Amino acid sequence: MPITPATATHSSSNGTAEAILLELVDEDGVTIGTAEKLAAHQPPGQLHRAFSVFLFDDYSRLLLQQRALGKYHSPGVWSNTCCGHPYPGEAPFAAAARRTYEELGASPALLAEAGTVRYNHPDPHSGLVEQEYNHLFVGLVQAPLRPDPEEVHATAFVTPDELAERHAKDTFSSWFMTVLDAARPAIRELTGPSAGW
Repeated sequence: MPITPATATHSSSNGTAEAILLELVDEDGVTIGTAEKLAAHQPPGQLHRAFSVFLFDDYSRLLLQQRALGKYHSPGVWSNTCCGHPYPGEAPFAAAARRTYEELGASPALLAEAGTVRYNHPDPHSGLVEQEYNHLFVGLVQAPLRPDPEEVHATAFVTPDELAERHAKDTFSSWFMTVLDAARPAIRELTGPSAGW
């Protein structure tokens, strides 16, 4: 991981990982403190800042990722292009661009804000809870993907019809439809009415 002002405090000089902190927020998205990542997801969950990215190719197909099988939270499920949590003090836009590159090995060719959504989604498999104030982003990806196998098991570009078919038969993250529906106005503006999103 590149060392930046936001990440410098999250890696130690001897290479061991330090606790990852998330930004706790109130119902208006105002920062009120921090919490360790896993602790913030323990029931009933602490409301924290997150982001979700939806990237499309030149054919207006959405890039999905299947989360790595070794992840402690929602392993192996399909979800949007990229999602995660800004470090405390890190702008959501910067975090979204950073994590997209770290997970998929490609930077967005275009990335734009698409609003926010607040939700509470328990994960029945892990017992963890997603209490999130989520910043949404839409954009384009044009570079070849080089997914990090520690983060991503598989990827797929899908049309709206292909997404509907896949959603009916595969397991998706508990938050996927919530963030997709909240991002749809910006997705339609990006892809145009003929794309069907």
